[in-house]
Amino acid sequence: MSETPAPTTLPPKNEDSLSGFFFALTAYLLWGFLPLYLKALAHIPPAEVIAHRVIWSVPVAVGVLLVLGRTQDLKTAFRTPRMLGMAMVTAALISVNWGIYVWAIGAGHTLDAALGYYINPLFSIFVGAVLLRERLAPAQIAAIGLAVVAVAILTWETGKLPLVSLGLTLSWGAYAFLKKWLPIGPNQGFTLEVLILLPFALAYAGWVEVQGAGHFTASGTDLALLLGCGLVTAGPLMIYANGAKRLTLSTIAIMQYIAPTMIFLTAVFIFHEPFSNVKLIAFTLIWAALVIYTLSMLRQRRGG
Repeated sequence: MSETPAPTTLPPKNEDSLSGFFFALTAYLLWGFLPLYLKALAHIPPAEVIAHRVIWSVPVAVGVLLVLGRTQDLKTAFRTPRMLGMAMVTAALISVNWGIYVWAIGAGHTLDAALGYYINPLFSIFVGAVLLRERLAPAQIAAIGLAVVAVAILTWETGKLPLVSLGLTLSWGAYAFLKKWLPIGPNQGFTLEVLILLPFALAYAGWVEVQGAGHFTASGTDLALLLGCGLVTAGPLMIYANGAKRLTLSTIAIMQYIAPTMIFLTAVFIFHEPFSNVKLIAFTLIWAALVIYTLSMLRQRRGG
């Protein structure tokens, strides 16, 4: 995640398929288990983890495009200044999102990360209303209102805004919104983004190793975990891309709650993060908002 994408486009045929369901389910389950993997990397600075996520995503992503025979799309993108410029912005946003997420898991803020991804679909419809002038149904306004109340309650409890949750919501929401306008397929777009980030990632990873502060050669366990960052980063995204093409928007919208729910359960029952009564109230409001939003969306899709 960093991870869980917002559904932005309809599949070529507006119907569900069994293969699409299993592709999407696999991706969401992998994102749901990602905090366990990142927790094992908690002793490594987030910037170094992000660098290796980028570095080792490149061979995975490029390999997939080679198999699919879509590398020509990348050549076109690098020759198109507008497309390349847009990809630079989305690459910057996704790196910020990854950085916040990796830090949150390692610093014991997994609950805040789950909240951020729960809020994300509500933020997306808010952005659509503000930037695209989309009309909001009364139920959608009510759902956004409940989310705002939940954030206000958490702010009151801690005396400060839930910056991790809002940071993940804003960075992913902006990424998903801009990605919608990037004129390239999802697999090609992700590959383009990590290729743009690759020089910076290589420079940083090389610098920390030269300084003797790197973890890539520190132990066999760290080496394996950092190498695995490519699969756990690129794998779910590319699996999801194949699932999204074979599912309706309604199905994707419901399935997107799988990952944050798994993250929430991991935070409470495996990481044993504090879950106060105030947080319970805030999460209950968010869950109620998502139920209202989902039911409203399903009624609209059915023409009701």
